[in-house]
Amino acid sequence: MENNSSRRDFIKKSALLSTGIFMGTSIINSSLAANTNASISSVFHDDLLNTQEAAYTLPKLPYSYDALEPHIDKLTMEIHYSKHHQAYVTNLNKAIETLDKSIVDKAKSLSSIFENMNLFPEAIRNNGGGHYNHSLFWNLMKPNGGGEPKGKLGEAIITTFGSFDAFKKQFADAAAKRFGSGWAWLVVSNGKLTITSTPNQDNPLMNLPTIVAKGKPVLALDVWEHAYYLKNQNRRADYIASFWNVVNWDTAESLFIS
Repeated sequence: MENNSSRRDFIKKSALLSTGIFMGTSIINSSLAANTNASISSVFHDDLLNTQEAAYTLPKLPYSYDALEPHIDKLTMEIHYSKHHQAYVTNLNKAIETLDKSIVDKAKSLSSIFENMNLFPEAIRNNGGGHYNHSLFWNLMKPNGGGEPKGKLGEAIITTFGSFDAFKKQFADAAAKRFGSGWAWLVVSNGKLTITSTPNQDNPLMNLPTIVAKGKPVLALDVWEHAYYLKNQNRRADYIASFWNVVNWDTAESLFIS
C-alpha cells in the first residue's frame, strides 16, 4: 500500500508540473475545442499513413481536453496528448535525422515505415508506432459516444462474435490481459474481424514476425498506464469499462468499410 501511495503521489506531482508547463497554451486549447464531434474518415486514415512528410507533426485533437469527462479525465487527456504523443512525434523526427541516406526516403510515410520495419532502428519502430497509434486512438473516441455500432460493422461483429456483448468481453479480455504496456485492437485480418493485442507501441500494420494478426485497425485501446493511472491507478478494468462510453463507432465504421 505504501509503494502504491508513493507512486500515486509521484505521478500526481508530475501531472501538476506538466499542467504548470502548459498554462500558456490556452490559445491552443481553444482551437482544440473546435469540431467536438469530428470523426476520422478513411481519407484521414490514408493521409495519416501515406502522406510524404518532411517532418512529422502532432495532429489536432478533435475535442477539448475535458470533452470525455467523466469517463476520461481532463488532466490525463492533456498530459497524454501534449506530453506523450508530442514526445513520440519529436523523437520520431530526431531518429529519422540519424538514418543512413540510403533509407531515409523510406521513412517519409508511416505506411513505408511499417512495411520496412526490418530496415529501421528500434527508435523508429517505437516512435513511429506511438505516433500512428495515438493519432488513431484520439479519433476513435468522442463525447457522447458509446452504445452499439450500427451498419456493416455492427452486422460483422454479431456475425463474427455471436453478439455485441460477446465481442465486448473478448476485446476487454485482450486489453486486460496484455502484460505491461501495449494496445488492444479490432482488426480486419485475412478478410475477417479479429481481436488481438500488441506490446509497447507495435500495431497490426507493422511487418514484424511478432505481429500475430496483421491487418487493418478498426478499433484501438491504449493500455499503457499513462492512459489511465491518474484517474484509475492500477484499476485497468475500470478504465476499459469507461472506454465503452466514449467509443466513436462512426470512425470505426468508416475504417471498416473503406
